[in-house]
Amino acid sequence: MMKETKAQFVLAATDPSSFPRDQRAEVAFLGRSNVGKSSLLNSLLGVRGLARTSSTPGRTQSINFFLIEQSFYFVDLPGYGYAKTSKEKRRAWGQLIERYLAERPQLVLSILLVDARHEPTLSDLQMKSWLQHHGLPFWVVCTKVDKLSANERRKAQQQAMATLGTDRVIPYSSITREGSSQVWEVIRSSVARSS
Repeated sequence: MMKETKAQFVLAATDPSSFPRDQRAEVAFLGRSNVGKSSLLNSLLGVRGLARTSSTPGRTQSINFFLIEQSFYFVDLPGYGYAKTSKEKRRAWGQLIERYLAERPQLVLSILLVDARHEPTLSDLQMKSWLQHHGLPFWVVCTKVDKLSANERRKAQQQAMATLGTDRVIPYSSITREGSSQVWEVIRSSVARSS
């Protein structure tokens, strides 16, 4: 039985001028287009369909803000590394994501999603380096671990740690919700430190 967290969709921003102005803490979720970001958000919140999942990667084309328990935001950033959109659109998303990450003082934590079934990509590495360069706190979440054996999961976690140069890696399954309590712990402590 999923415990539901009070969450509501607030707005989809395509421009920094429409970001919320209320100074609540923000937790950003970022990753490649097909990494399972919407599924992770829905399973973390225990709410089906709040973040729209799609079999078409690259569906999120705006920065989506969800108000959690009336106290802080989850921020769903457009997926990167998706080839089937125009170069112009990819560049515009990239600039929007960069502006959000670089200029948002309310951002207390970034959660970088990588697919546990594959080695982190060059795009994942670039994103992690970018977060580090800007001094932004982050954790890595390896998604889709339910598709791996126990041995493969261990290897995937070790590989993510080695490739991305961090031990802040949490294995996660949107199906079984494995890892959700760890992710929530990291989120709540980051939000608490900011207040």
